[in-house]
Amino acid sequence: MSNTVNAANKTIREFVSSFMLTGCLAMLLIFYNWNEVSVAQWLITLPFFVLLYFTVFSIGKETVFERFQEWIKPNWFRIFLFPALLLFSYVIYLLINGQNPLLGNPYLVVYILFFPVIAYAFRRNPSARIGWFDFTVFALTLLPGALFKAEQSSEMPLGGEGFDSFFHVIIILSGVYVFAVVRGIKEVGFVPEWKWKSMGIAIGAWLAFYALVLVLGTSVGFIQVIGYDKTFGILFKSILFTMIGTFLHTALYEELFFRGILQNMLARRISQSKSWKIFWAAGFVLLLACAFIVGYTLDGKMKWFPALVTVLLFAFAYFIEKSGKSEIGIYTSLALTSVTFGLVHYHAKSIIYIGLACVAGWAYGYTYIKTKNVFYSALVHMLVNTSVLIFGLKMMR
Repeated sequence: MSNTVNAANKTIREFVSSFMLTGCLAMLLIFYNWNEVSVAQWLITLPFFVLLYFTVFSIGKETVFERFQEWIKPNWFRIFLFPALLLFSYVIYLLINGQNPLLGNPYLVVYILFFPVIAYAFRRNPSARIGWFDFTVFALTLLPGALFKAEQSSEMPLGGEGFDSFFHVIIILSGVYVFAVVRGIKEVGFVPEWKWKSMGIAIGAWLAFYALVLVLGTSVGFIQVIGYDKTFGILFKSILFTMIGTFLHTALYEELFFRGILQNMLARRISQSKSWKIFWAAGFVLLLACAFIVGYTLDGKMKWFPALVTVLLFAFAYFIEKSGKSEIGIYTSLALTSVTFGLVHYHAKSIIYIGLACVAGWAYGYTYIKTKNVFYSALVHMLVNTSVLIFGLKMMR
């Protein structure tokens, strides 16, 4: 009886903390768009915004996570209710805002929400070992969303400057639901929580990375100090809302999929094999070749830089794994994910930027390893992405 009461109390506390976070975020949304949005738009946006972010802040918490799993377990049909609700709310939001949900790529949203659920619905065994089926589902879920875009605008609020998009949030929720709840990968770490130690690790990772960026970037002319051309009040507001927008719109999404899911699954898969060397060697050869291709197909100097970074990161991983001071596969998976993360920034068309993105991926992944929390790696990601604005810098791509 006491265990049941304790669990209920814990659930209540978790919901209260989620509600408080959602309330704070909603107030920032209103403050940022106060003069841009009509009363009608607020009446449309706020209920959706609050419901979505309350779910974001709740879905990964232990008691919510466990009860969600228990609820879908006895009936496979229940697995489809959550993505169905996400799709239904997305369509309603578009319709209320006068948009046609059938324009553009409507089936992209349906595919991303339902394909991975269907894949796992007929192969349900949360305790099963991580295998190539899991990586196939991950790739087939993530790639269409990266290659194609939904044509409709689902910004929240639609009539303002935007704070986040409905489409973006439901993809995050779908990722947590599919891989954490349905697949049963509890280590995803999608839990907003405050820990001084974790905060220290995140800040330390950011400062260490940006010290490297400043030294290397200024020495090769990649970074210039330009200072500030705004008053303190305007600059503070610009930095604050750029940080919030970056955290919600970019960092949380990328850290969930790259660190919470991909790096997590790689580490577990390598650990299951009891040997990290074959994964290290195969990943090193493949990604080194890709790094050379990336460097030598872009215009600019230091074409060897992405390959050099790849060698260094895999060397770090090798010596750490060899020392036996960490669990098997942890740092091999970190190297694999970090270099992959950097190389997919090929669209930036900057050799230095891509190499540094690989190193940034190491900083994000290291933070995730030490904190076991996607929100802290997303915090580092946010700080890195906004550091140019914070320090008054300019990147010379």
